[in-house]
Amino acid sequence: MWRQVACSHRILPGGWEQNGVKQLGLDLGSSNTRIVTKEKGIELLSPTAAAFEKKSGRMVAIGAGARRMLGKTPVGIEAIRPVQGGVIAEPEAATRMLRRYFKRLEAVSLFRRPDVIASVPCNINEVERRALEDTIYDAGARQVFIIEAPLAAALGAGLPVAGAKGSMIVNIGGGCTQAAVLSMGGIVISDSLRVGGIDFDRAIVQYLRKKYELLCGELTAETLKIRIGSAWPKFDRGTYDVAGRDLGGGLTKTIKVSSADICEALYGRLEQITAMVKTTLEETPPELASDIYDSGIVLTGGGALLEGLPELITRLTGIRTIRAKKAPDCVCRGIHWCLGNPAASRYIRYRA
Repeated sequence: MWRQVACSHRILPGGWEQNGVKQLGLDLGSSNTRIVTKEKGIELLSPTAAAFEKKSGRMVAIGAGARRMLGKTPVGIEAIRPVQGGVIAEPEAATRMLRRYFKRLEAVSLFRRPDVIASVPCNINEVERRALEDTIYDAGARQVFIIEAPLAAALGAGLPVAGAKGSMIVNIGGGCTQAAVLSMGGIVISDSLRVGGIDFDRAIVQYLRKKYELLCGELTAETLKIRIGSAWPKFDRGTYDVAGRDLGGGLTKTIKVSSADICEALYGRLEQITAMVKTTLEETPPELASDIYDSGIVLTGGGALLEGLPELITRLTGIRTIRAKKAPDCVCRGIHWCLGNPAASRYIRYRA
């Protein structure tokens, strides 16, 4: 059973401030994993990926090394993303990856286990939430506390979530996009969509295959998205040469891809996101909708870095939309604010 933790920071379940207990914040995303500590802020930023030998199950690589192996592994090795759509898809791989990360930070030993605040997507079901918590426990955590990702992102972006004035945040991660309206320290209304930065990459792969009969990998598509990607045709970012396999002849060929191509490739995914934002706005209580019209919509997450996206949402909703500073790190910065902060108890939940 889930409940909000006690109001006094000193009596959080499990003794949050017991001496010798390391406190960690965890943002386990589909694309990247970030771990934050109270003393140093973000101490670990690594891709959420793991590679294993199929026969023995031995872990070959994690993080950046495993990510470079996606789509390139030989027959005996499998490289995977343990988190997909913002939820745990491969519990064993996710556990072993997190255990390595915790040991790298010297947070886990024979006599020492950390307390962890972890972000979770809004609107996930109890099974998915339990899977995330069990994964963190199995990786070595002593206690696991939960904060919803849009709320953490709003705290990290500096929005006034504790007051009565309404604010809206759209967090575009690697595997899912979440829109939430916040007021009085909580989420009033929210919606989520299993579409994110990884889906952008896959859309680009499909587009190049259909239009140019060129087969390329997701890592190449991600490079295209970053270098010349645009959400709105008005933002022309030039062209980029891409090499891949010619589906017609089977040999390697190089083509020149334009910013307009990437914009067209992403159109369907962006249409889904903007439709969700508009639906959330339509369901927002009138008083809060008025506040949002005045203060605007804030974009966070790695997907928010896509050029022209704030302008696109502004045009389609009629509400000023801005990108938060250091948008990919907002969730982790919000969790960092919660570490050691007595006021954070109103935002955190714990399963008794």
